[in-house]
Amino acid sequence: MAQYKKGAQDRSAVLVFLDEAGFSERPPVRRTWAKRGVTPIIRHHFNWSRINTIGAITCKPDGSNPGLLLHLQRTSISKESIVAFLEALHKEVAGQIVLLWDGLPAHKSIVVKEHILTNKDWLTVERFPAYAPEINPVEYLWAAFKNKDVANFCCDSIDQVQCKLILAAERVQNTKTLLTGFLRKSGLFGDTGFVT
Repeated sequence: MAQYKKGAQDRSAVLVFLDEAGFSERPPVRRTWAKRGVTPIIRHHFNWSRINTIGAITCKPDGSNPGLLLHLQRTSISKESIVAFLEALHKEVAGQIVLLWDGLPAHKSIVVKEHILTNKDWLTVERFPAYAPEINPVEYLWAAFKNKDVANFCCDSIDQVQCKLILAAERVQNTKTLLTGFLRKSGLFGDTGFVT
């Protein structure tokens, strides 16, 4: 992975780590505190509506200046969703981008590959190794959302889950130490920057 840092530094590019996740009306059940003898009960409607998300953590090649981009949608993540996100990413992040993502089939689709080739002047894409989600910092973002923000959250509609996710994204974005922690936890960045 170190060669991507060197290439990004040479071109003054921004590193972008991207991943997708889904959140449903069924709350992720986590441990909680309760009075002795009073078992907490989570009531939900057994609805299966979902919010699908595309998340990206941006940073400089040395891991500094982290940022967060989040896209929420009610439909499945498709090749068209990925292309739309890449276009929005280009508007949001100026200059060269080195994008690192996993092997989701939508990432390997012809439409996405053509979009990447068309935009190769500003976009370089690299794939994470298979079966290595722990090196993608965005996985730690999803864990933070599921373990803190929507854990044990009983809702009446998927709109409430969407509001929770927006608030969670604002919380993380306003706490730069969290984003830095996600980058360091991935093992790609040490105290002084990218680990070679």
